[in-house]
Amino acid sequence: MRKAPLYSRSSRRPAAEAPATAAAAPAAAQEQAAPASAPARPGWRQRLSAWAARHPTPLAAMAGASFATLAMLVVLGVRPGQRVITQDDIHAAVRESLEKEPLPSAAAKAYEAIAPSVVRVIGLMDEKDDGEGDAEQRAMERSLGTGVVIVDNGTILTNLHVVSGAKKVRVRFANGHVSEATIIGAQPENDLAVLKALSLPDDLEAATMRSTADLRPGDEVIAVGHPFGIGPSVSAGVVSGLKREFRGGNGERTLTNLIQFDAAANPGNSGGPLVTMDGHVVGIVTAILNPSEQRTFIGIGFAVPIENAASAVGMPPF
Repeated sequence: MRKAPLYSRSSRRPAAEAPATAAAAPAAAQEQAAPASAPARPGWRQRLSAWAARHPTPLAAMAGASFATLAMLVVLGVRPGQRVITQDDIHAAVRESLEKEPLPSAAAKAYEAIAPSVVRVIGLMDEKDDGEGDAEQRAMERSLGTGVVIVDNGTILTNLHVVSGAKKVRVRFANGHVSEATIIGAQPENDLAVLKALSLPDDLEAATMRSTADLRPGDEVIAVGHPFGIGPSVSAGVVSGLKREFRGGNGERTLTNLIQFDAAANPGNSGGPLVTMDGHVVGIVTAILNPSEQRTFIGIGFAVPIENAASAVGMPPF
């Protein structure tokens, strides 16, 4: 006789089993009527065998689970009495690894990403000047600044005031390659100039530019440049404000829509990139504020947003 499933999809009794149930009823009645002595209580082995006969599916499941657990213990090499690895053990191992080989800071990683694209810009005021020698000591005789490669064909962004009035412009790339450059574009309202290097180093890398649409005060940034001709140098800080205005002395044009930042910048940083922690350029450093006559940094710098800088090159906005 077919045994009914343990879990049936229907609550109705199968029709094929109705006669068998009815036939079993008289037999059950006869057993109740027949006198019999109380049977002996079966042992645990007999009870286990009987339960297994009545419940074959759960028993198979239990056996399968036990086998799977045993196999997993063998694979993982877990032996009885071996201490189980906890989350605290994992944290301790990570801390030990970091102490032996600490990860670079976010600023260091940002600088590593932008460094191949940063150039030193020298505006030569005398045509006889070959641009060689101790540029740091001759800073007052030359216009020193920074630029950033934005197209790998040698297109460079810098500040207009870095190259304004120069007889010749020379750039030094990150790998030491030196080239003369020509001014191919200018945007006076944003103090921007576009240079084109006449010779290029091998494997020149252009910077990645990023929209300032999601830039917020408090975001970490680095400023990369050649302050007083020393560099490349990197300083770290945060965005202090957006949409600022700045007007220098001597009746200079007022610059608007500037990014204010507090990463250290000094003369020579002009034209260098302002970079987020992901290594992307969001601005071109253009000015520092110092109410005194000293041209040194007191904590307030300004950068032209990269959208304005890109438009100076004729590149589409983000």
